[in-house]
Amino acid sequence: MAFSLCNRLPCADGVRWYCRRDDHSSTRPVRIASAIAGSVTNSVEQQGRGFRFQLSIGAKVIPHPDKVEKGGEDAFFISDFDGGVFGIADGVSGWAEENVDPALFSKELVNHLAESVTSEEVPGDPKVLLGKAHAATSSKGAATAIVATLLGAEGLLRVASVGDCGLRLVRDGKVVFATSPQQHYFDCPYQFSSEVGGQTAEDSAVHEITIVAGDVVVMGSDGLFDNVFDRDIAATVTLFQVTDVESAERTATALATMANRNSRDPKYESPYSTEAIYQGFDVPIWRKLLGEKLTGGKLDDITVLVGAVAVTEIVEVEGEKDEQSQSSFQKSETHDGSSSEEAVVTNEGI
Repeated sequence: MAFSLCNRLPCADGVRWYCRRDDHSSTRPVRIASAIAGSVTNSVEQQGRGFRFQLSIGAKVIPHPDKVEKGGEDAFFISDFDGGVFGIADGVSGWAEENVDPALFSKELVNHLAESVTSEEVPGDPKVLLGKAHAATSSKGAATAIVATLLGAEGLLRVASVGDCGLRLVRDGKVVFATSPQQHYFDCPYQFSSEVGGQTAEDSAVHEITIVAGDVVVMGSDGLFDNVFDRDIAATVTLFQVTDVESAERTATALATMANRNSRDPKYESPYSTEAIYQGFDVPIWRKLLGEKLTGGKLDDITVLVGAVAVTEIVEVEGEKDEQSQSSFQKSETHDGSSSEEAVVTNEGI
């Protein structure tokens, strides 16, 4: 028999915003030309020949079933500046008890992230980007957040995160890099907050990863990683053969759908229930004697960004400006269906 996790633990989001900082926690014009096929790595020799790395990113959002009308409380942005810059903020739902819309903080934070991508104060550094955006955010509330920047010329993926949004790097069908959640205690993650005592960018977990052509980056809010194991993420990425925006969007949709399905299954032995058992939140002994166990996914907003790493050759073109710097942001659709030249910023499903 299964004993659903939702019947065992109190709503975690309801206490998240009460968390406070734990001091003991741990020069010539160029133009991008056609993509290079085959196995190409970011060697010094390759960089000297004029190669560049670029991400093609797709996204999918599935809101918590009780928050569908407003689009949930996650927010994300995607920019094609340099090799690609993208991030997610997950609004802390406990603020709803104070009559504060948790989506306001996450959405404003993401807006400032997108606006600051090209700032000279942010030299491809996601930690600096997080700090600048947090300082500019005035909404009441809190959010966990993660940002990644790809340095196209160097082939380096830089990641900074506060809390339990995460990132996986899939290579040759396996997860070869994974971030770890930062938390004060189980289900109480680090978070940016409007209140004194919350985390700052200085508390970020920072990583720098060397990438190769064919790598796939999967970023998600905790709604993904609480409900889908890494092995299933790797298998899904392999199945969809992620190479461009279209296949990245299909993969993001498949992963979000899988997470949503698992979150609703009281018998599913999820990453969340597995971690709960490890942290001591198990069923009583007498229930174990009856053959019961702690199971179940975690209902939540689910945001998934999938990025395919490709390599392009830089072709020198005299008398032309750099198209990469001229077109800093992806073309996006606004909520009313019109288009605008700006970074993709949304807290709604796409």
